[in-house]
Amino acid sequence: MDSGITFTFAVIFLGAAVLSSLALYARQPIIIAYIALGVALGPYGAGLVSDTNLVSGAGHVGIILLLFLLGLDMKPSALWNSLRQSTLVAVLSTLIFGVAGYAFSRLFAFSHLDSILIGTALVFSSTIIGIKLLPTTVLHHRHLGELMIALLLFQDVIAIVVLVVMESLGGGGEYAARDLLMPLITLPLLALASWVSVKTVLLALITRFDRYHEYIFLLSIGWCLGMAELAIFMGLSAEIGAFVAGVSIASSPIAQYIAISLKPLRDFFLVVFFFSVGSGLDMQALPRLAVPALAMATLFLLLKPVVYQWLVRGVFEEPKLAWNLGMRLGQCSEFSLLIAFLGASKGLLSTDAATLIQACTVITLLASSYMVVLRLPTPIAITDALRRD
Repeated sequence: MDSGITFTFAVIFLGAAVLSSLALYARQPIIIAYIALGVALGPYGAGLVSDTNLVSGAGHVGIILLLFLLGLDMKPSALWNSLRQSTLVAVLSTLIFGVAGYAFSRLFAFSHLDSILIGTALVFSSTIIGIKLLPTTVLHHRHLGELMIALLLFQDVIAIVVLVVMESLGGGGEYAARDLLMPLITLPLLALASWVSVKTVLLALITRFDRYHEYIFLLSIGWCLGMAELAIFMGLSAEIGAFVAGVSIASSPIAQYIAISLKPLRDFFLVVFFFSVGSGLDMQALPRLAVPALAMATLFLLLKPVVYQWLVRGVFEEPKLAWNLGMRLGQCSEFSLLIAFLGASKGLLSTDAATLIQACTVITLLASSYMVVLRLPTPIAITDALRRD
């Protein structure tokens, strides 16, 4: 078992080091190198990495840590204000993207149920791409970061509801109505439990032992992962639990130290996540789905920036912010991949429909990363003029 884990991570990180070096020499985004490596070495490529459960599980830890660090940058008052302002944008964009995805799927002769799930899956934008490519300075000093996080948080809640409904339908639909309402009840309870725990226990421990850096590091990881597991137990996602954990201690004077100390660990697992995105793409089914996948990806790459720019500009009347946000949210999401996997495993999605969602998501992740890195300020920009951290 240990040798398998060692070999898997050796292949991923040695390969990532080589391909990212080539990408930097060629002045290309290194995220592209990670995804391409997954395609090349995953089970549908050379097959050097076949344990997809290990890879996807490790990649999921990276997303959890990313959401925790996001929460550390969002004080509760700022988060509430952003959520309140972005509700209309989130609801309208979800409806527009869902209808567009359904209609386009029907044009390519997918069934009614397939088309509904395809349209639903492609509604979401990628939290991990959106935030990974967002400069820290923008997050701290501009409204862009707060608005983006609020929109993505709304989408996370919608995605959880979709996954709950799919689980219920896959199991016969007996408790669908009750399960649908559960996230609306358990999310406030999770936030309350987090706030009480921080006020009564966590801040006291941080204040007493803040000079022991190793202890603060361990306490932070334990708090993040513990809240993630509590969220799962309450019927929510680990990502939302981690985000709530971060927000609950964002007002602590040690929040920025925690964020800095956890960034290397987050980056380690995010490399694995991007590898898993590429490795999950079924290359054998792609030839017959190439045309609809490319057409669908093109539709959403063009539609999402335009819709977000139009909606955000209508709400905030800030043309520059609206255009920037629209460009950064132009891709599909890791939740799209999860919906494809769950739909196929529950018998709700045909194999071709699940592969279409995967292919469209990977294409938009690649194309959107290029568009953002080459045109907007990011921490991993290939030119000094656009590099911000």
